[in-house]
Amino acid sequence: MKSYKEEILNKICYTELVYGRINKKLNLDLSKQKIETLISTILSETNESEFLKKGKNIYITNNERKIRLTINSYTNRIITADKLNIKTTNR
Repeated sequence: MKSYKEEILNKICYTELVYGRINKKLNLDLSKQKIETLISTILSETNESEFLKKGKNIYITNNERKIRLTINSYTNRIITADKLNIKTTNR
């Protein structure tokens, strides 16, 4: 099985549009630098087992932060970030 984490951390890239998309989807208002720092932190914190390649994309799920990142596996370009709706049940 190929290791994606290190490669993504070293080669991740951003488009101008993705900064606005990330702010909108995560309901934030961060600068480009702060978004890059946030994404880098999420990637570093997330266990390699949570990196799932499906088709041309790699989905990185960080349950602690309730965020899923989508990255193009060919270009290492971040596509989007989504909030996860993780429901907790009290029994």
